This record gives sequence, C-alpha cells and structure tokens, in this order.
Amino acid sequence: MRLRRQVRPVSYIPTASMADIAFLLLVFFLVTTTITVDRTNVGLPTSMERTEVPKDAAVIAIEEGGVIHFSDGKAQSHVLNLNDVLLAAAFVMEKNSLKWFVIKADGNARYQYIDQVMEQLRQARVRNIAMLTQQEEVG
Repeated sequence: MRLRRQVRPVSYIPTASMADIAFLLLVFFLVTTTITVDRTNVGLPTSMERTEVPKDAAVIAIEEGGVIHFSDGKAQSHVLNLNDVLLAAAFVMEKNSLKWFVIKADGNARYQYIDQVMEQLRQARVRNIAMLTQQEEVG
C-alpha cells in the first residue's frame, strides 16, 4: 500500500484589494471633511433669533482689539485693514451681487469696530448681512 503525500495548503492573506480599500477610505474622508475658511477665535454674544445663512457666505471676523479677518467664503481668511474691507467686499460683490456676509464679532469688541465694518459693507452695496451669535438656551 502506497501512501500519498498530502500537500499542505499554503496560508496567505489576500492583499490585492487593500489598495482599493485604502483609496475608498481616503476618498470618504476627503469628501466628508468640512473645511472652515475662518478660524478666528472670538467670544460670540448670545441671541434668541436664528437666521440661516448659506455655507459659502463671506466672513468678516472682528477680534476684541479691532483686528479684522476677511474671507470671501472660499479661501482662508486673512487680516485686513479697516479701509480695505470696502475694496474686498466690492470685489466679492462684483462676482455675486446676492452674496451673504457674516460678521463674526467678539462679544467684548467695541461697537465702533462693528459699526465701521457695517458702514464699509453698506458702501460696497452689500444687501445680505448676518451677525454670528451663540444660540441662547431657553429653559
């Protein structure tokens, strides 16, 4: 009686689809990541009212000391001089006359800064302006 030698199966982990899985994960995280155009930290005042603003709205952040950050809603924010707010807003309004502008002012910022920025926006003929606030707890 002759015994056949049994061939042992070779164990391996199939890695052909690993690149596909890594690519799909990469695409998933790129698509689901939200990108913020303005990262200026300010303590917002509170409000009871809520207004919906489009995500691509231009953002003007005013820090407590009066430093102004401007973003057109697509690019990262950059520091602007108060006199340059009019030029930047007018440039954005040339592209889209219905563009929303969000003023993100620190709760401790002097109203003088906010008023000057709003005056610059008025001169640039901005029609849609919203003030960013924290939602006040009702209870």
